[in-house]
Amino acid sequence: MYRKLAVVAQARASRKVVVANGAESEPASRKDELLLRQAPHLVLDGLQLAAEAAGGTDAHLYLHAAPGPEILRALAERAGQGLDRLSVTITQAPPRFLAGQETALVNRLGGGPALPTFQPPRVSERGLGGAPTLVQNVETLAHLALIARYGPRWFRAAGTDAEPGTMLTTIYRPRAKTQVREVEIGTPLRALLSDGAEVRAWLVGGYHGTWLPVPDATGVTLDHAALRRYGAAAGAGVLAALPADRCGLTEVARVAGYLAAESAGQCGPCLNGLPRIAAALAELAGPGHRKQTRADLERWAGLVAGRGACNHPDGTVRFVRSALATFAPEIARHARGQCSATNRKPFLPLPQGIPTSEDDWT
Repeated sequence: MYRKLAVVAQARASRKVVVANGAESEPASRKDELLLRQAPHLVLDGLQLAAEAAGGTDAHLYLHAAPGPEILRALAERAGQGLDRLSVTITQAPPRFLAGQETALVNRLGGGPALPTFQPPRVSERGLGGAPTLVQNVETLAHLALIARYGPRWFRAAGTDAEPGTMLTTIYRPRAKTQVREVEIGTPLRALLSDGAEVRAWLVGGYHGTWLPVPDATGVTLDHAALRRYGAAAGAGVLAALPADRCGLTEVARVAGYLAAESAGQCGPCLNGLPRIAAALAELAGPGHRKQTRADLERWAGLVAGRGACNHPDGTVRFVRSALATFAPEIARHARGQCSATNRKPFLPLPQGIPTSEDDWT
């Protein structure tokens, strides 16, 4: 956040834009929605502080759904008391996975479709209407407000020396309700997720995240230093323990099909690569498959990575590659026409409908 804030603050421009990004496009994440509902003033405090520090002239709140009564009431209360230097403009994002990406957000605020664009320049250098634009997640802005209120020593009292503080997580476990928890950085994953015989694998970071094998990863902690050893990152804060009665291949194929359909269709890796990868995963998840299918998946993943206009291809490949390694025994079973699952009910959440037209980006 500091690096982005410094770029905008130091820019020689008469107009500067600051955006609170609450467009939680990750289907498995619930944290931003809960934060905006339970502590809207904290987010709005952070937005105004960031605008003041950056010399902002325009403030925006970008939401995945229509603003709820809590955020509208908070804005009315602040306006009534004259608390804020800048008025806040609310814009609703379309229900697309990529709509919360920085460049897609800027396009949408400018009246266009919420489609990502190639960088550079970064939006912090040239964003909305050509103005330097600071885009921060609502959770980050809430942290900023708390640090301003209680100080850096208070913030560093939680977490690790290298990665202080806390983070909001959305947790999925077998036979349990979805839970949003604020946890310290460095918390052992096994303290948050089930790790016994009832669990097949862990997913860390959401649908652009990484599958980790259980019990091999039971000693890992929720911090980037530890997760990096597994090629993982905290990402959107989604943590899921896949029940042992579900098929990991089936779950991965479902999500990969969704991610392929959510492509912006602007570059080859998404337009051509992701549908092929999704189709191959669907074949792997079926009863028997060609020996060449997995090799094709590995090859296509290598061709897709690092070539997109945004991180969507890379994130999808990370999700898929980790699944191929973690669920290798299940792949072998499916090749023999078998499946270890006893429960066919989907575990990982997906939106009810998958958009299919260009109009869905606006």
